[in-house]
Amino acid sequence: MKEKVQIEQAWDNRELTKDPSIVNAIENVIQALNDGHIRVAEPVGEKWQVNEWVKKAILLYFPIRRMELKEIGIFEYHDKMKLKTGYESLGVRVVPPAVARHGAYLAKGVILMPSYVNIGAYVDEGTMVDTWATVGSCAQVGKNVHLSGGVGIGGVLEPPQASPVIIEDGAFIGSRCIVVEGAHIGARAVLGAGVTITGSSKILDVTGDEVVEYKGYVPADSVVIPGSYPKTFPAGSFHVPCALIIGKRKASTDLKTSLNDALRENNIAV
Repeated sequence: MKEKVQIEQAWDNRELTKDPSIVNAIENVIQALNDGHIRVAEPVGEKWQVNEWVKKAILLYFPIRRMELKEIGIFEYHDKMKLKTGYESLGVRVVPPAVARHGAYLAKGVILMPSYVNIGAYVDEGTMVDTWATVGSCAQVGKNVHLSGGVGIGGVLEPPQASPVIIEDGAFIGSRCIVVEGAHIGARAVLGAGVTITGSSKILDVTGDEVVEYKGYVPADSVVIPGSYPKTFPAGSFHVPCALIIGKRKASTDLKTSLNDALRENNIAV
């Protein structure tokens, strides 16, 4: 986009944000994010590319906005940011009081139960964002993902080069899971209730004769539950949290399988 050069210039010289042409460029980028024409991060081959300049545009957008009082039905809001609109034409179902900010992309078939989606997030077709789940700024959520009740998908705006949280197609994120700090969940993976994955979390595959360790990344089709491992401190040895890969989702399993079904297939009590 032609706005990329202007965003980089304004990032290096904040005085430029007073220039109407720069303000227009920033607003154009946010609109393009809102419409899904650009993304904060996108798959390039088998890897993900972070578009730093887009994150910079979001960070520059906040200071150029002014606080406004808004009344929507019985609700009153006082904030800088516009809310997303036009859900009917987008083919998105939104259950009150779900909220998405302008600058978040919601594809056709997305369902928002009472939940929250922040600016810069990308939520692809057929994904369910269940009750009190949150999708943080810049998070990238694929097609036919299920974010169960109370799931926290973290936001990553700063530093601009940091990778956002990525949830790939068909993943099932169980109730009250936390996925933050640029963690990456592979396609069709199943996270059992209460799993916490950060960018530095140990994810231990215990399905073979020897443990295989991942950090902040859950491979495709993995079935994951909360676990712990011993760690020695000056005061003694204690168990600290980790995540355990206890099996693989079967190829024959429907993409919309319930969490319970996936766990039962791997002999985990539910």
